[in-house]
This record gives sequence, structure tokens and C-alpha cells, in this order.
Amino acid sequence: MSTKIKTHQAAGLMLSTAVMLVSLACPSQAQDTQSQPADSSVLRVCASEVETPYSTRDGTGFENKIAKVLAEAMGRKVSFVWLNKPAIYVVRDQLDKNLCDVVIGLDTGDPRVLTSKPYYRAPYVFVLRKDSPLDITSWDSPDLKKVKKIAVAQDTPAQTMLEKLGLFNSNFNYMKSLTGFKSKRNQYVRIDPQRYVDEVASGKADIATVFAPEVARYAKQRGDQVKLVVIPDNATRGDGQHVPFHFDQSIGVRKDDKQLLNDVNAALEKARPEIETILKEEGIPLDEIAKTPEGRAG
Repeated sequence: MSTKIKTHQAAGLMLSTAVMLVSLACPSQAQDTQSQPADSSVLRVCASEVETPYSTRDGTGFENKIAKVLAEAMGRKVSFVWLNKPAIYVVRDQLDKNLCDVVIGLDTGDPRVLTSKPYYRAPYVFVLRKDSPLDITSWDSPDLKKVKKIAVAQDTPAQTMLEKLGLFNSNFNYMKSLTGFKSKRNQYVRIDPQRYVDEVASGKADIATVFAPEVARYAKQRGDQVKLVVIPDNATRGDGQHVPFHFDQSIGVRKDDKQLLNDVNAALEKARPEIETILKEEGIPLDEIAKTPEGRAG
């Protein structure tokens, strides 16, 4: 799902993923699930049904696929507990209420849960048209000064860099237009990930900056028009503080579920080849997992 909670906010974090499945899941059914005794033969996966490309009700999200592989490696049947809200709410509204047991795709070290050993690491990317004359490979690229419209989400590492480079104010109205000028006050506002790719492919934006798992699928579909350029993880703010652009991803469980965490870690090792195949088929550029996971992204 990006259980998605990937809130790589402020100094540079944003969100990403979660998954859950249950039968037909309306609130009353979810309550029934909570009252049932735990079944060790079933892996209850928390998942948003509206978090493309991570997690969708039809099971085509890449985190849905990872959940199935994980359950199989644990010798369990997968049961998705669906939430009809963005994945950012999965931990609060499902995992914490014991309606499900694992969340796929959290940033390693997410403080709300226990996180597994990272099973992949992904970067932010620049999305450019293949025929673009712009030569942009990092935040130090001089051609960034030539860009008029940059598709980015608010409160992400990209915004931090736009502010440093003096490009934020000139891009503000366009950035807000991507959400229909919706206010973030008291609500979570997400840009449809496909929108980033469409904006660049159509020429409405010169470039987009987004977490690779969000857009890899759509960039792959439009491979004749756009390309992904991995952003180096060496960016700094004006005060010299590191702005992270690469993030380790883990499975999350409740803080009192240490045995389940051990089981998940063992299963991840067993399922690693299949998981890597899913990620590569999705088109996600993968990075080497950090030796000392810091986690936090969101």
C-alpha cells in the first residue's frame, strides 16, 4: 500500500505504501474480524484499496503482490483487510485496532510500529521527456534554472530543494494546481501518481520530482516518451543538513508483536528473489539497502 505511509515530510520525506485484505469489509465486518481469535494459518494484511500503484482492491498493486509472496513464504494464507481511505490511515485505523497484523511498504524505522529488516531501497527520481533538451541529473544541475514548471508534491524533499534553489515561489501556483488547489488543512491531499508522468509527457511540466515507486509503473507504460533519472542521495539544505532522497522500505507490525516480526524477517529472506522480481517488473530503480537503516521517511 504503500501502507503507505510514507510521509517523507518537511526536511525531506514523503509517503509511500500499505496493503490489506479482508473479505468484503465494511466497518461492521471489520469489527467482526477484530473479535475473532487470531488464526496462525492466516496473515492479515492491512491495505488501502485506493492507493495506486501500491495497493488496490483488485489486487494489482505491487504491494498486494508482495503481501501474497510474503504470506506464502510464511506458510500462511493471505487475507487482505481493506480500507477505503488512503494508506496513510492504515496504521491508525486498522493495525492499531488489531483489525490486521502487517503493513507492507513502510519506511524503515517508522516510529509508530516495529519495522522489519528492509527488503528494498528506492530513490526519488526526476521524470523528464526523452526528447527534453534539459540536462538534469542532480539538484546541482545548472539546467534546473531553465525549468518553468516542476511537478512536485507539497512537503516533500523536492519542495525543500526548490526552496533552497529559489524555485519554490515561481512554481507554487502550478504545484497547487496539481491537487485542484485543495487545502491541506484537516485533510490529506494526494496527487494521483500517474498525473506526474502525464504532465511531463504532455509538455505541461518540464520535469517532475517524485518517489520512484509512485511513478515507475506509469513511466514504464510511457517508456517511449519519458525517462526516470535517479536523484543522488547527496542533497543538502541551505544550512548544510542532509536532505534524504533514498529510503529503505520495510514491513510493519504492532510494537508488541515481536514474534511476528521475527517470522516476517525470516520469510523476507526466503521470499527475496520473488520480491525482487515483482519490484523489477514494476520498473522501480533499486538502490543498495543501507547498512545502518535510519528509517524515517514518514
